[in-house]
Amino acid sequence: MQAPPDPSRLGQAATFGLRSYLALAPRFRAGEVTPSAFLDACLSAIERLDPTIGAFVQIASASARRSADASTERWRRGEPLSPVDGMPIAVKDIIETIDMPTGQGSPLWDGSATRRDSASVHALREAGAIILGKVTTTEFASSATRTPGGSSSGSAAAVGAGMVPAALGTQVVGSILRPASFCGCVGFKPSVGAINRSGSYDHFSQSCQGVLAATLADAWAVARAIADRAGGDPGYVGLTGTADLAGRVRPTRLAVLETGGWGSTTDGARQAFAAASVRLAEAGVELRGRADDPEIEQLERQVADALTITRHINVWEGRWPLNTYADLDASKLSASARERLANAEKLTQADYRAALVQRNAARAAFAEVMERYDAAVTLAAIGAAPVGIRSTGNPIMNVAASLLGTPALALPVLADQGLPLGLQLIGAADGDAALFEVAAGVLEVVLARSDLIGLPAD
Repeated sequence: MQAPPDPSRLGQAATFGLRSYLALAPRFRAGEVTPSAFLDACLSAIERLDPTIGAFVQIASASARRSADASTERWRRGEPLSPVDGMPIAVKDIIETIDMPTGQGSPLWDGSATRRDSASVHALREAGAIILGKVTTTEFASSATRTPGGSSSGSAAAVGAGMVPAALGTQVVGSILRPASFCGCVGFKPSVGAINRSGSYDHFSQSCQGVLAATLADAWAVARAIADRAGGDPGYVGLTGTADLAGRVRPTRLAVLETGGWGSTTDGARQAFAAASVRLAEAGVELRGRADDPEIEQLERQVADALTITRHINVWEGRWPLNTYADLDASKLSASARERLANAEKLTQADYRAALVQRNAARAAFAEVMERYDAAVTLAAIGAAPVGIRSTGNPIMNVAASLLGTPALALPVLADQGLPLGLQLIGAADGDAALFEVAAGVLEVVLARSDLIGLPAD
């Protein structure tokens, strides 16, 4: 009989350096700590760490200090504008900011100032948050190499190293969940349309603007602050509900979703997942996979080619603006961007329609499964982050959630080769708040990681 997985494979060092802003609320109210002091600590961390990490491309320190002083005064009066009042936030450099250029990781856009805030950034400013700086991204948030983890790599690195408690990112394939897994922070990819992405150069139909944060509470508070003031994408109501993270919903049944990527996972990643599964089972959670449930087996077949389907959709949808950029100066486009444009010009509307039919079938199959499960569970990456900058890592464990258009969370509770690895939870469409509650139950009750919830002390 095979020995049970070693629980020590559940990562315990993944949250090194992360600091919850939400948890400090009682100390802000008491005057023991101030948003100005918290900002100083963030700036000090950036000065110390970022020359090596390279997360930031712009830092608005002077305006950040003014905003922090104003927030400190509001907290002193007992009148914060929101739970994120005074929170330093980094912004992925495809999202517009009125006071900093939006370079999109491309020499074509280097130094480009649009003179406006995106809907999400403006909403955060209204909530009192501090837009501290812009963080690095891949070319046009696509696949040109940079590490760790894809186009939201700067967001994840800034949070994972403890330089900021939260950052905005975007995902169309795997660029929130994968870098969160690699950097040991919480990654939240919301339901399609849940967070208003107007003013973000990310127009794909699967694109979502989401949050990378130190804790669940920080991630939810940032997302909620945006939705309260800017709603969702045009035509969508946006993020709804309030997640009661203090309530801790212990899941009773989880669907194990291998996706098309399970065969690519490392031995260490599979062992870590098995150890987490043992903890879940010991807590009374029923885990059922493709061998146990015919509907899960049907879903697995629908999402097996999620990466191929997504790439077909994205290539067609990305024909513009790449064609205009090529007309402007093709020499400033990467080889991968030129290749995507060439592939897009070979596709037809019929090809695109066929890919959408496959996506709709997968979404219908997932909706049926979610009628009987609290969430789906899988790995957030195939293993630890790759070494070097030749690859951003394989997104195959993340693309299913993008194809499905549903909320997903990467939770930094596993480890592979001594490095962070995320446990991924996927919820029903528009069930973002419910997914956070299930995640809180998984973290504290099942995996004994209440520090990652990040609620203020009573």
